[in-house]
Amino acid sequence: MSINDIKQMLNETGIKYKYHHFETEEAIAPPFLVWILPGTQNFMADGITYHGISELDIELYTDKKDFKLEKSIEEVLKRYGLPWNKTEQYIESENMFEVLYEMEVLISGE
Repeated sequence: MSINDIKQMLNETGIKYKYHHFETEEAIAPPFLVWILPGTQNFMADGITYHGISELDIELYTDKKDFKLEKSIEEVLKRYGLPWNKTEQYIESENMFEVLYEMEVLISGE
């Protein structure tokens, strides 16, 4: 999966998104997505990295719990064949829900 594939997948959700964060002057009302590649879980043996496996986190921010929106995101992830885990938290200081989708992808060239 390339970075462009990730962006295409996020475009298919129909939700505005940014890598890592929105700058203050770019702030938008929820719902919105933020995606990051926070680390790796590479496949290694004999002192060699055979496959670079990147962690991909997609964070959904909403001002109210939206089961239907979550389901639509999950359908997009399913179409791309991505297994994921989901956690949720309420951010009181922002009055928002954060739903975090965590997965691993093989990142290829652009």
